[in-house]
This record gives sequence, C-alpha cells and structure tokens, in this order.
Amino acid sequence: MRRIRTASHAPLAAAGVLLALAVAPAPAAQAASGQGHEPKAPEEFVALHDVAPSIRQDIRYFTEHNFVGEPIDGYRQPMCIVTKDTAKALARAQRSLLSRGYTLKVYDCYRPQRAVDHFVRWAKDLDDEKMKPEFYPRVEKNRLFEDGYIAEKSGHSRGSTVDITVVKLPAKPTRPYHPGEPLVPCYAPKEERFPDNSVDTGTGFDCFDTLSHTDDPRITGEQRANRQLLKTTLEREGFTNLPEEWWHFTHKPETFPDTYFDFPVSRHSLTPPH
Repeated sequence: MRRIRTASHAPLAAAGVLLALAVAPAPAAQAASGQGHEPKAPEEFVALHDVAPSIRQDIRYFTEHNFVGEPIDGYRQPMCIVTKDTAKALARAQRSLLSRGYTLKVYDCYRPQRAVDHFVRWAKDLDDEKMKPEFYPRVEKNRLFEDGYIAEKSGHSRGSTVDITVVKLPAKPTRPYHPGEPLVPCYAPKEERFPDNSVDTGTGFDCFDTLSHTDDPRITGEQRANRQLLKTTLEREGFTNLPEEWWHFTHKPETFPDTYFDFPVSRHSLTPPH
C-alpha cells in the first residue's frame, strides 16, 4: 500500500517540495547533462549497509517482482539508503533481534520522487493488471487512488521511512522471481504464496488488502506475534508504524520532515565519507 498522510502539513510540504527542487536540477537539465549531473543526496544520507551490514536487503523495486511488474524508475542499484539517524536506529534494533535469533530485512528505504511518479503513471493505466493476481486481487485498479493505496507523494522520499520485516536465523535464501510465472494472492497461506525467507506475518509485502492492516483482528496466533515482534522492536528505537501496512515504519523525528528528494538510489548519489 502506498497510503501517505500529508494533509495536516500541506504548507510545510509545499515548502519541502520547493527545497527538494532546489536540491535537484530540473529534469530537462538532467537529461541534457547525463547521469553524472544527477541530483546528489545531502550528507545526512548513508548506505544502510555501511552502518548495519548484517541487515538483509531485498530491494523489490529494483526487480520485476512488485505490484507494477517492472523495475521502478530511479532504482539504479539494489541498495537501501536512509538518513544517518534512521540507519543508527535500525542498527540498534538489529542488535536486539540478533540476540534473539532473528535479523531485520528491508524491502525498500529511501524512494526517489521519480519512482513515486512511476507508480502514479502505472495506476492511471487501467489496462495494465499483470500483477493483480498477487498484489491486489480484491481491489479494482480504478480505486487505488481513492482507497489510498497510491498517492502522489511518499514519506519514503524524505529518507526516514523503511519497508521492513523479520527473518528467523539461520536465513534460507529466497529464490528469484521469474517474470510470467503463475501468481498467487499475497494473502494466501505462506506455503502457497511467493516464497520469502521472512517470518509469517499473514500477507506478503505490498499486499493491497485490509489484511495488511497491522492490527487486523483476522491476523492471529503466530502471524500476529511476528507482527508485534517487528513493531515493538522498532518502536523502542523511535519508529512509528503506519497502521495500514504492517511493514511500513518511519523514524521520528524525521531528519527532513518536509522535503521530498529525487536523487537516484545509487552509491553514486551519496557523499563519500570523510
């Protein structure tokens, strides 16, 4: 789900957009200058691997295994970029989980605005439903905006939000997705849906369904306990969960609460360490 709550901060958000545009060159200028002149991340951004190398990374938007069904604009490398404060908080949460025989795994971290724009274009193309059987089998595509699954802005673009789960150690590898393979609903029993080495939380990542609501009463037993393990571990380190998505957490206070960045997901975007 892509539900983003920004209405209460509309004036600030507008100012943030202007700041982001000031940081990033105009798209036409970028195209003319080439990738070498793409916008760069402020020095407050880091590669999560440099701070917490043991956290697993399964960056779905770099691949074709996502609700769009193709690699998403702006994902140049399969890596997690976040603000320094977010990375340090994730490292603390990871140490806590490792002591209990678990590890964190991220599906998405910082997300450039161009990726969000890609989602919006896709959502408006009602004929493209190739990934519907897995990611939104019970939602009509023409309702994705109205129901809040797709929005024109994402908190991920501010750098303090992650999509994340828990994996039991020792972690088994997850097989790659093969485009065109039969798709299974994201809320099917774990043994039936696309394999993921994470613990069973009742749905897969990016499942556009009310079962993805963190406290949905239909999620019980081990699945509920796994969601609570993730939630309580991250909350202790300053993260807030989005109630509609069990996997979506934002570290507070955000380093850039009102700025939506558009630098690519790439180590080239980062300021080299001093």
